[in-house]
Amino acid sequence: MPGSPPVRPFERAVILAVGSELLGPQRLDTNSLAMTAALNERGIDVLWKAVGADEPESLARLLARALADADLVLMCGGLGPTDDDLTRDVVARVLHRSLREDRAIIEAIAQRFAARGWEMPANNRRQAQVPAGAVVLPNARGTAPGLWLEHGEQGVLLLPGPPREMVPLLAQAMTAFVEPRAGGRRMVRRVLRMTGRGESLIDEVLQPLYRAWAAAALPVRATILAAMGQIELHLSAVDVDAGRAEAAVDAALAEARAAIGRDVFSTGESLEAVVGELLASREWRVAVAESCTGGLVAERLTAVPGASRYFEQGVVTYSNAAKTQWLGVEPALLAEHGAVSDPVARAMAAGVRARAGSEVGLAVTGIAGPDGGTSAKPVGTVVIAVALPEGMSSRTLQLTGDREQVRFQSSQAVLDLLRRTLGG
Repeated sequence: MPGSPPVRPFERAVILAVGSELLGPQRLDTNSLAMTAALNERGIDVLWKAVGADEPESLARLLARALADADLVLMCGGLGPTDDDLTRDVVARVLHRSLREDRAIIEAIAQRFAARGWEMPANNRRQAQVPAGAVVLPNARGTAPGLWLEHGEQGVLLLPGPPREMVPLLAQAMTAFVEPRAGGRRMVRRVLRMTGRGESLIDEVLQPLYRAWAAAALPVRATILAAMGQIELHLSAVDVDAGRAEAAVDAALAEARAAIGRDVFSTGESLEAVVGELLASREWRVAVAESCTGGLVAERLTAVPGASRYFEQGVVTYSNAAKTQWLGVEPALLAEHGAVSDPVARAMAAGVRARAGSEVGLAVTGIAGPDGGTSAKPVGTVVIAVALPEGMSSRTLQLTGDREQVRFQSSQAVLDLLRRTLGG
């Protein structure tokens, strides 16, 4: 990058996420996770991270504290065109820099609007305000560029808030300005993903391994986390020799995998990606019939790049009439057992498989709530089924949580049933 400062090592970092919306219940800061991973890969410790509202005085205090604690500060958000996008102004003020308008940024933004047949609004000129001495990181996915500033021996990186824009600019900045910590520690991380057992049961199995890993010559740190429909085991080790840290973590990963068994579905990949690869390896195609999940199973399968190799079709059949019309479920079966029942789930899976001419048929039917439950079939009752050339598998579940949680857990359960049936 012409005119860029030299690539330098850093040791301690602070992450600041900017945006009042991140302090409300609707939006979650996920950018700091990607930033932490990128920093840890270079042996840089994250001392703390914070979320700041769009308020100049509080942001200035946060930045001043970050500069007092760390030699590298990463900020994301607050680089938009509106009056409450204050990051540039606050950074210029705290670092005692003037702001200048960068003509190249204005031209790039104008071209972006022109490509869509629009004229650039005047307020987008705010995004061309650059603190003196900053290196501009062009943003191919949005209008707000990234900015890199040197402040004595410290570095300050400003990134846009939308993750699809932030992530590539973060990678660009790490390569251009931040070298791995010279002669320092390297942190290696691995993730084991499991489903089918609760957090406490998995934790009980792993307790002896935790103690052995902690007492090893090169300790491996373990953190177990419960996510919706799955459990994650995060393993990490720190050493000056990255290869030695990798060997320690990989050995611990293998021990945990052996202890947990078939409840492990991956070392990082999503369940839908794992299922997709199992289908692709057999050159099989899948069709999906959904009731309570409303297309979520199909959405998850097709969210994986290359899903056209194995995904055939999906239908959402909420009513009994739709189950009969689209899947061939006999009205008498529905009348006798009800829509949420093992016989109907099996008929749905067989019906969608026959209709699509695919090797695999999946079906989900249930009561996601908050209404519709009975004493015999309370909210959270879900039946899943998998139809394969060699036969049928089905399960009746009693799930807990709100409507969203029941729907997601149902999709997770049917994908996991298919994984296990395929031998994954």
